Amino acid sequence: MYTVGDKIVYPMHGAGTIEGIEEQVYQGERRKYYILQIPQNDIRIMIPCDRTQDVGVRSLIKKAEVAKVRETLCGKSTEMAKVWNRRYRDNMEKLKTGQITHVAEVVRDLMRVDREKRLSTGEKKMLSNAKQILLSELSLVSGKGVDELTLLIEQQVMA
Repeated sequence: MYTVGDKIVYPMHGAGTIEGIEEQVYQGERRKYYILQIPQNDIRIMIPCDRTQDVGVRSLIKKAEVAKVRETLCGKSTEMAKVWNRRYRDNMEKLKTGQITHVAEVVRDLMRVDREKRLSTGEKKMLSNAKQILLSELSLVSGKGVDELTLLIEQQVMA
């Protein structure tokens, strides 16, 4: 169980801080919810306390694990389908896992594809979303600003 002030990651939305725990009635049932504030998108999300494992909520990575994310960003691109909709589906599956290395793979691979040829509108949106998810966690872990981290990510991917 998490407590107020804990920093967690909510897959497909990013990392944030638990601002509170509230009890709400939903469909006639009283449940406790974590109130998660995600600063990157300036959104608040209510997550049922008893469903965190089901939806893939996890704690932030440790500072020592940031090096693995950097390695992923600098690493060799994943073999991807030539057809954009198949690529989109494969990348969406990676994002749904909520694992930071999978998110970093999506960012790396889509940035490299975009450099070679134009991404579809859906893939552009996916790349933007994946970057925000990655930035939100790296920012909370490292204490660095989003602009600085964005530049670092671009340098590592394009190296």
